[in-house]
Amino acid sequence: VQLQAFGGGLVQAGGSLRLSCTASGRTFSLINMAWFRQAPGKEREFVAAISRGGGTKSYADAVKGRFTISRNNGYSVLWLQMTNLKFEDTAVYYCAADRSSTTPLERYASDYDFWGQGTQVTVSS
Repeated sequence: VQLQAFGGGLVQAGGSLRLSCTASGRTFSLINMAWFRQAPGKEREFVAAISRGGGTKSYADAVKGRFTISRNNGYSVLWLQMTNLKFEDTAVYYCAADRSSTTPLERYASDYDFWGQGTQVTVSS
């Protein structure tokens, strides 16, 4: 699976952005997906995950209620809708695929097998 993330940019605090992640191959619908982020000087951290069918979702406490993860298996696309953005949301955001696709949804970066190249999100205060 090859992943490509895009949609990042510069936004003011309180604003919104939608990140997209496209996937190659015919196995997208069989794979749990997730978003992670990494701020300068910090470790990569879990943001949100979604099961292969889209029926189960998981969020980090820091983004719960503000971010929404979704997917369209027909088009092999993963999204992350981000609202009410805060300065601390500034980071490079990565989409990732979990080949084992077990439940519960994984929250550790080491459990994900495939990664997109990352897209920068910068929130100005």
